[in-house]
Amino acid sequence: MLDLAMYQNLGSSQFLICRMFLQPDMESRSSLLSRRIAGAGSSATRNQALRLPMSHRKNTVGIIAGVSVYSALTFLEKLAWMSSRESEDCPPFLLSYDPTLIGLRPNCSSPVIVDNLRGKRMFLEQSGVHCLVMPCHVSHHWYGEISEGCPLPFFHFGNCVAGELRDANLKPIVGGTAVRIGVLATYAVLEAGFYQEMLQKQGFEAVVPDKATVNHILIPGIEALSKGDMEGAQILLRIAIQILLVRGVNIVILASDEIQGILPDKDPLLKKCMIPVDALARAVLSWARLKGQMRADDHSSY
Repeated sequence: MLDLAMYQNLGSSQFLICRMFLQPDMESRSSLLSRRIAGAGSSATRNQALRLPMSHRKNTVGIIAGVSVYSALTFLEKLAWMSSRESEDCPPFLLSYDPTLIGLRPNCSSPVIVDNLRGKRMFLEQSGVHCLVMPCHVSHHWYGEISEGCPLPFFHFGNCVAGELRDANLKPIVGGTAVRIGVLATYAVLEAGFYQEMLQKQGFEAVVPDKATVNHILIPGIEALSKGDMEGAQILLRIAIQILLVRGVNIVILASDEIQGILPDKDPLLKKCMIPVDALARAVLSWARLKGQMRADDHSSY
């Protein structure tokens, strides 16, 4: 069932927050999802309800929350803050999430998760968005399968981060070597390998933490945060970042959702770090500015 949870018009900034969830029964989630997505396209009344005025704006953004609604809300906060900083309206957006996916990991039933997230992508396409973004690192494990056949621009964490680093014209710390970029992340992201792949395509050398750093520093830091020990989490995260910096990296990518926001904004160590959700928001805003300049009846391709 599709649950349209909220639609508001705040001045010139319109948005719809939408939840899609499945009621478990004897059938598989995949089967239920397929029928419900097909049903959304067959109902004229429902299509009319979903294609609200915002969907006719060429810069409407579709957001797939993935397995972390917190990450989606962080992305929206960045999008709104960056827009405000430039004295611009936040682009209109449509957010879709499923509470049953929250906290799942790649070792769970991947086909069920992929079918679910592909269904959300299709739902957002049918709703009239003009680009897609999935601000959840773990969900990028299935990005290729989720985005397959997608006719819209679908922003990727790795592409956005590697593109910004390429444009920064960094110089190697050690002469005669490639620029080294640290990727600080949990196993779920490291094993997916998309940051390493995207960085290598841009000519960088990706440096990842060893198992001892992940097991005895990074993961305990995340556990400290979950227990409310912010000071302990900050200390351990700083140590993990410093370990990569002493290995000669120019920048450390904070590449897991769990470590976002641990360090205070004015922490000097952040000057040596890159926050992927910032790069993602900047890329989406650049796209939205361009599309916002187009007339509503301009149907040129993307």
